[in-house]
Amino acid sequence: MKRCKITAIRKTEYKDLMEQYENPMEHACDIEEGQVFIAEGWKRPEGFCESAWESISPFVMTLAYGGSDIYEGWMKNKKSAMIRWFKVLALSR
Repeated sequence: MKRCKITAIRKTEYKDLMEQYENPMEHACDIEEGQVFIAEGWKRPEGFCESAWESISPFVMTLAYGGSDIYEGWMKNKKSAMIRWFKVLALSR
């Protein structure tokens, strides 16, 4: 199993949608642009918000176990994926 590097490449907030559909929460996800995390398989990296992990963990697992070309030619690097605002890259052992 390979480790995966997860980089927060963009952070966006849609305040109008949040006000309309979400209950107010302090610090729902405190990840900042440029933050880097290393995932060891299925274990959520320390400091990585739970809701974002639930979105990207299936892709992390696919790459960690040697999968590639998840989007069938969409990504320039076949050992990477871009989900939500995160870039996930499979690392060499």
